[in-house]
Amino acid sequence: MSTDADLTPDAQLRAAVDSALRAFFDERRAVTARVGSEFVEIADQLEQFVLRGGKRIRPLFAWTGWLSGGGEAQGPQADAMVKCCAALELVQACALIHDDIIDSSATRRGYPTVHVAVAGRHRNSGALGDADHFGVSVAILLGDLALAWADDMVRESGLAADAMARISPIWAAMRTEVLGGQLLDIHSEARGDESLESAMRVNRYKTAAYTVERPLQLGAAAAGAGDALIETFRELGTDLGIAFQLRDDLLGVFGDPAVTGKPSGDDLREGKRTVLLAAALARADATEPETAELLRASIGADLTDAQIAGLRNVFTSLGAVDEVEALILTLTDRAEAALVASDANAAAAALLRPMFATATARTS
Repeated sequence: MSTDADLTPDAQLRAAVDSALRAFFDERRAVTARVGSEFVEIADQLEQFVLRGGKRIRPLFAWTGWLSGGGEAQGPQADAMVKCCAALELVQACALIHDDIIDSSATRRGYPTVHVAVAGRHRNSGALGDADHFGVSVAILLGDLALAWADDMVRESGLAADAMARISPIWAAMRTEVLGGQLLDIHSEARGDESLESAMRVNRYKTAAYTVERPLQLGAAAAGAGDALIETFRELGTDLGIAFQLRDDLLGVFGDPAVTGKPSGDDLREGKRTVLLAAALARADATEPETAELLRASIGADLTDAQIAGLRNVFTSLGAVDEVEALILTLTDRAEAALVASDANAAAAALLRPMFATATARTS
């Protein structure tokens, strides 16, 4: 991986991932141009979506797994591994674009969501048909394209054949898990499932698997790490990935829109069955039935900013926020214990520990 000496290692990796993504999109232009200008336009939309923001958490974990497993930052396979890391951003793009449709979200990273932006252009151009339906249709295809191109990017990365054979089952499992997790989330909302168990299961498969666990395993497997370290990354990655999502749940209610890029309280308006909500309902049912009734009536409703502020106070006063914070800490400590008990060497442990805070102590 080529580096800039003026950047931190994390910033170097992010820059390398962005460079790999730009190169990939450039290579695809000849293909999209043959299909037609409409396809060029949708591919450009995907490129803009992927490159204009994001924390690059998943590539960072995959690269950390690579280095932890014995991969070399400047070795002959480093550039190929960077491309595999970058491909995770295309999986993420697919998940986000489709998730925004499912949740009827209007903004993402401070910009209109893809389906909203496309609908707006359709409406302003005077094109025929329903603009909103057109926007959703295009965004579905755009998410599909992102997932297909993620596979292409890994296949064309230049990773050695033996490494490709090792990462293939991990990559396949990750794609299936993230789609399954999204399905669990939809069913949970449809059933009005208020249980902590259901919310944690959604977190496990919708977020944890493809955010931390599988990227760590992917990098380690590509580097040729042993089964013991890859199993440690499963255990550690699950706990850390769930902690990541729990922080996201808190930010979805209490986050600063200027930092998160999404309106604060959207998770409440969308009726998200989060661990935060499950904890609050369990506490309210036990001690404040009227508050529990208020929560159930509010979730999924078109709430005003004042109502959102009131619900924030409810979550805090019930102790649900403290409960989620404590769970984040417990999961992070458990991940640390798994790391200490593993056969990861000191250098690998030193690489991983800063990632714990990156995942769980963020503000966006």
